[in-house]
Amino acid sequence: MTDPDERLRCLRAWLRTPDELGTCELTAASGDASFRRYFRARVDDKSFIVMDAPPDKEDCRPFIKVAALLRDAGLHAPRILAQDLEQGFLLLTDLGMQTYLDVLTPETADALFTDAIAALIRWQLASQIGVLPTYDERLLARELNLFTQWYLSKHLGVVLDAESQARWEAVRALLIESALAQPCVYVHRDYMPRNLMVSDPNPGVLDFQDAVFGPVTYDAVCLFKDAFISWPEERVDQWSRQYWERGRAAGLPVHASFADFRRAFDWMGLQRHLKVLGIFARLTHRDSKPGYTRDTPRFVHYVMTIAARYGELAPLTHLFEQHVVPRVSL
Repeated sequence: MTDPDERLRCLRAWLRTPDELGTCELTAASGDASFRRYFRARVDDKSFIVMDAPPDKEDCRPFIKVAALLRDAGLHAPRILAQDLEQGFLLLTDLGMQTYLDVLTPETADALFTDAIAALIRWQLASQIGVLPTYDERLLARELNLFTQWYLSKHLGVVLDAESQARWEAVRALLIESALAQPCVYVHRDYMPRNLMVSDPNPGVLDFQDAVFGPVTYDAVCLFKDAFISWPEERVDQWSRQYWERGRAAGLPVHASFADFRRAFDWMGLQRHLKVLGIFARLTHRDSKPGYTRDTPRFVHYVMTIAARYGELAPLTHLFEQHVVPRVSL
């Protein structure tokens, strides 16, 4: 059952079961790029979050599992207060009203990112092999294919000729090789300001159900090179160095030199940026959520900036100059 109105009626009926929620006020809390919806349930001075995840579209079990892993690692993640996996409903603690994205400014960023870095390192230090799915070659390749399938082909109407396709395949292989060569830790996979809440303790962490075991640089890239806000490269350098120094001091398996770390960070970022271009195009054309496309020029700029730093990535620069940049307003 995925009819939104019918699901909301079922959700209200489910919430009448716990005594304290029988008379709750229910309001929309946030949307989601997936099929999940979130509501805020208020009773007197208490506030809860309700997740509506249609079971034919979403599986609540990874959310429950990763929430426990995050809390066990000392992070501020929601507690599951009640659950109905058959219907796809979860009742969660409320981590607050403000996301990092709501309050980030050039003046507030250092303090907020200091807390986010500390939480990220705690999460990564808790990593164990075999607990989360592996961010393997197949998954990395499937994500990169979203770029050609949805962004280039569907969104821009580009059909690559044989030469351009060969360039793309070579770059894709390089990015996958770089990702697989990195030390592996727990990866939130969307550790970005929109999914971090201003809370006590800070930050609250959300939207973690897709967590995997994979490249150590991935979540740092998500944090500092976000989908919805951009920073000058010198600040990205400052924060990535802070993460590398603090992670190394804490015993994380980061690269021995910052130069090696930054290269892996940059190349991991390219994999994510290309993937997100594909996802945003898919949200527009398959899921009727066109609002995400206004942020695609940010990712084109990310790609062009990083690819220009590395001679091996010249084919990617050429591909973008030929097929993407003429069709995008940067």
